[in-house]
Parts: sequence; structure tokens; C-alpha cells
Amino acid sequence: MTEAIKAPASVLTPEYKKTRPGAMFAFAVGTMSDSMEGGLINTLFPVIAKALMLDIGALGTLSSISRFARMIFGTLWAVLGDKFGRKLVMVLMTGFWGLWTAAAGFARNYTELLILYSIGVIGTVAAEPIQNGLMVDMFDEEERGKAYGTLRTIGVAGSIILTPLIGQLAKWPSPETGWRIGMFIMGGLSVLSGILLLIFLKEPPRRVLAGDPDAGKFKLSDIKVIVKIPSFWLLAIMLLFVTSLVFFAFMVTYFVNVRGWETSAAAILYTVFMAGFALGGFTGGALGDLFQKRFGDKGRVMFMQLYLASWAAMTFLFTQVDWGVQTPISYIMAFLTGLVGSWGFSGAVLPMVGQIVEPQYAATTFSLLFSFIQGAITAVYLLLIKPLAAALGGLDKAMLYMVSLPYAINAVFWTLFYFTYPRDVRKRKERMGLL
Repeated sequence: MTEAIKAPASVLTPEYKKTRPGAMFAFAVGTMSDSMEGGLINTLFPVIAKALMLDIGALGTLSSISRFARMIFGTLWAVLGDKFGRKLVMVLMTGFWGLWTAAAGFARNYTELLILYSIGVIGTVAAEPIQNGLMVDMFDEEERGKAYGTLRTIGVAGSIILTPLIGQLAKWPSPETGWRIGMFIMGGLSVLSGILLLIFLKEPPRRVLAGDPDAGKFKLSDIKVIVKIPSFWLLAIMLLFVTSLVFFAFMVTYFVNVRGWETSAAAILYTVFMAGFALGGFTGGALGDLFQKRFGDKGRVMFMQLYLASWAAMTFLFTQVDWGVQTPISYIMAFLTGLVGSWGFSGAVLPMVGQIVEPQYAATTFSLLFSFIQGAITAVYLLLIKPLAAALGGLDKAMLYMVSLPYAINAVFWTLFYFTYPRDVRKRKERMGLL
């Protein structure tokens, strides 16, 4: 039987707590920069493509870079932060490293853009793992939900505010200029976050957990425990059918190339979609809890199947039916598609991961599933969009077969969780002495 590891009482002094608002402000600026760096490529790709004479394959390549970088370097930066100081690594890699993003604005051709943007992204991915670890030490357990929720809300809000503003850069008199200014702005935000971190972030004291001083960190030794859980393997397999990140990357380009929208207008459409997505995170979490309360451990599985079928239907209607350019119904469809889009992970997947493994294995499990496995799968899918569109006869058909159809298949696949998930939850509780 494995005893649950509990954190000790707060080690934070009142003096230290007074420094947290400044650090959170610095985190917020960095979060907005991180969330919008890839968004800039996705939003302004139609004008970048025109300026540098690119096809949609270039968007797939550029979008895949951040996934590969997160998969390969995300954990590495966290390890280096533990060794050399988390504040130092964050200031350098997520802050002043933003100069590489700004430098991408000077790219004269696709090769230079690819190299400079890739170097910039390698540093950007350091923010999330190090920041998450810092916040565990900065906030007591009863405060963390609010702290994480605040940053997540800021990230989404930043996207909602900045996406249409960035989209307006497509209207710049010279298409050769607007996207470059966007790169300068994103790089500037990164550097600003580094300066703010240098000034306001005071590295918190480490929390040493009873029984395991390394609990909550990514550890290779945890993998041998995690892979013995049947539901873990089902979660890994089902990620093959989770293609929403492909949709996010190509949505603006899709509506420009296939439906004839202007880039700036398509950016606003994407903003409406993201507004629905933000609201869906809250409603999805609440609905998932309701299903859990009503149907027990099978409730979240039922809710996930409802989400998967709904997303398959909504993306089909949104992409395969022409609702017109800048019509009220097109914005309504964007909002509803976004609303459904974040139900599954907030209401089912993320809570379920926390129910099949003990707390000390959670960090490794999340890293394996969503940084390594999903990162690799998504990166490969992004690279496949161009040949798939060519083989099927257009980007509209690629969206159908790459986004809507996999979710319909996934809804059927999730039937297997009825057999494994309740049993794995029960076994975890038995190991922790909760039954």
C-alpha cells in the first residue's frame, strides 16, 4: 500500500506573500506572450505566405515546431531550473530569449524565418514547466486553484484581446511590414516579462514533501509504475484521435483560403471562437462534475463521449457548411464550436488522470501524456496537413478527415474506459488506504 504524500504546513512568511502580486504580474505578461507567439503565426500566416511566397505546408511546419520543442525541451528547462535556479532560467529563456522572436521579424525568406522562429520557441517553452513548479512553492494548497485559474484566464483573455489586434496588422499598407511588426511586439513582450521577473520575482522556499523530497517532479523512475495502469494506455491511444490543435493552427488560414475571408476578419472570427472556448472551460468542468455526481466513476466517461460526438458534429457544421463571410450565423457557429471545444479536457480527461495515479506520480503522468505523447502526435499531424489536402483535393476535405472524423471515432473508442477506469480508480484508492 502506498501512503499518500502530503505537503507540510505553509512555509511562506507574510513578507514573502507581499512579493507575490508582482511576480504574478510578471507571469501574466509572460503567459500572454507565450500564448500569442504561436497565435501570431497562425493568425498572420496568410500575409506571411503572400510576402514570402509560401504554401500551407509551411504553416504546418512552423506550427509543429512548438510541439516538438515542448516535447523535447520542456522537461529539460525544468531540470536546469532545479539545478541553476528557476528564476535565472526563466529570466533568460522566457524573457530575454524573446530577442530571437523579434529577430524573426527581420527574416528575408522562409529559411531564415524557420531558423529564427525555431530558436525563439525553444526558449519560450521553458515558461510553463518552471512557472508551474514555482507556483506550487509560492502558494499553499488551498490557494493554488485560484492562482492557476487566474493565470489561465489571463492567458485566454490575452488571446481574446491580442488576436484581433494582431489581425489588424494584416491591413498594414505593406503586407511585407505588418507581420514583422507583430514579431517585434511578441519579442518585446517576452523581454518585458524577463525584466519584470528580474525585478519582482523572489524565488520561494522549496516545499519538501514528507516521504519523498522529489515528489511532484518529473522522474523517469515513475514510468514503470504508471505504465501498469490500463487507463493510462487508453488515454495515450485516444490522443491519436485528439486533433483539435490542428484545427486551432489552421482555422484562420482555412477561412481565408477556403471561405474567402480577409485575414483581419478571420482573426476576429477566431477571437469569437476563443471566447466560446474560454467559457467552455468553466461549463465543461461543471458539467463533468455533475456527471460524476450523478453516474459515479462512469460519469466522466459518459461526458467525454458526449463531448467528442458534439465536437465532431460542430466542427463538421462549422467547416463543411459555408455560412457566409462575416454573417451573424458564422460568428454564432464559431462561438458554439469554441464552447464545446474545451468541455472534454476540463470536465473529463484532466480530472480522470488525477484519479488513476497517486499524487506523487501526477507530474510525470501529465508530462508523458500531454508534453511527450500528445506533443509528438500533434507535431506529426501538423506536418501531414499539406500532403493530406493535396491527396483529398483541398483543405476543406483535410479538415473533415483530420478533425471531425477522428473525434467521431474517439467517441466510440472511449467505450473501453467503462471497463478500465472505474477499476483503476478503485485500485488507486486501495493503494492509498482510502477504501
